[in-house]
Amino acid sequence: MIAHGFLVVDKDPNMTSHDVVAMGRRALGTRKVGHAGTLDPMATGILVLGFGHGTRLLQYITDGDKSYSATVVLGASTVTDDREGEVFTVTDASTVSDSEIAKILSSMVGTIAQRPSSVSAVKVGGERAYDRVRAGEKFQLEARTVTITQLDILAIRHLTTTTEVDIEVTCSAGTFIRAIARDLGESLGVGGHLSALRRSRVAGFTEADAISFEDLKSQKFTPLNLADVARTTFMPRELSLDEVQELSFGRPLSENGNTVIHAALSPDNRLIALLKDEGGKAKPIAVFAAAN
Repeated sequence: MIAHGFLVVDKDPNMTSHDVVAMGRRALGTRKVGHAGTLDPMATGILVLGFGHGTRLLQYITDGDKSYSATVVLGASTVTDDREGEVFTVTDASTVSDSEIAKILSSMVGTIAQRPSSVSAVKVGGERAYDRVRAGEKFQLEARTVTITQLDILAIRHLTTTTEVDIEVTCSAGTFIRAIARDLGESLGVGGHLSALRRSRVAGFTEADAISFEDLKSQKFTPLNLADVARTTFMPRELSLDEVQELSFGRPLSENGNTVIHAALSPDNRLIALLKDEGGKAKPIAVFAAAN
């Protein structure tokens, strides 16, 4: 098995992202495993695992945009903004209008200020927000800038006392889908929370790349190659053998001619370094193949 690369796991409900990482460590036989963005326990879908040198690329994958499908329940607010939390308000939402739902959701498309859910991994004063909530503290996190590029309504169902709204979302890193549900409910005056959430894409990784948790557990998988992932995540720069040698010593190359990060790849398809232009040269910001 390769020593450096990626696995894309379709996370089951009722398990944490850490549970998947722990199983990945056992299956891959290494402690050096991380993931590109936490999924809530109730959520399913794409969790990207990096191992070996792959962990050094996770920050760039985490920063990529993501796609989700979700179900919002209008008529009840919970402390976690999802079905897992204690309900603290209940209001009849069976008669909210479809047009008003659509109007409010459309106003969330674009670059907006969004207040994260209080029960989250966001740090406040050095502590995770969810730890402070569990300790009985009540507070609201400060809004932060996120970008929602797609927010489509798939279906609206008016039930006895609630209304359910199925949505699809494409958004920037750091966007809380639970906060979309909460804010929709607050704007309608009836409260809202998520009852279902599935992540279908993380940067360039999709459901087609994913293996099941059972396949991870039974080691029925072929990891994605580090160089192949780098080639699709960054702009590739194909190196000569002389350039491979220079980069292996951490020396700069001739500039790329733009401001984006490039994956520097050897003729035998190895990731040698990540490059970024600075001062008229393409300088390595991370080196993966040291000189012999």
